[in-house]
Amino acid sequence: MNRRLLPLLLLLLAPGCSTIDKRIAEKSSVFAKLDAATQKQLRQGIVEIGYTPAMVYIALGHPDSISQRISAEGHEHIWIYNRYLQEYNGTSPTGTNVVGYNSSIAYDPVVQRYVSQPEPIVRHSGTQTEARTRVSFRDGKVTAIEQ
Repeated sequence: MNRRLLPLLLLLLAPGCSTIDKRIAEKSSVFAKLDAATQKQLRQGIVEIGYTPAMVYIALGHPDSISQRISAEGHEHIWIYNRYLQEYNGTSPTGTNVVGYNSSIAYDPVVQRYVSQPEPIVRHSGTQTEARTRVSFRDGKVTAIEQ
């Protein structure tokens, strides 16, 4: 690649790297009206009671799912943000999911030399999903945050 084009390419790609900046640009009129402390919190992914859906979107992005709850207090929308955990099985050398071994070299102070240590490579056995954050809205404001 031409060395003169590389800085230009990096400059063009850089704005696409930060999703928070994209969300701020999408909701620029909302973000511009906020005080500096609130803007800083949103950039850090922090939400608080009383925030609007637009503010939560800026801080956390689109929820993974939305549910509704109707109670004596009224109608609520709940934004759910998930965490995805990878599960691996067979981490012991005799595990059925071991598909091979990597070798790492480490210094052994007992024998005073570098030795090879095998590490099992295991098959991926699935992904777990769990709710990481739940944000409840009533009348257009955050009323509860569960983490």
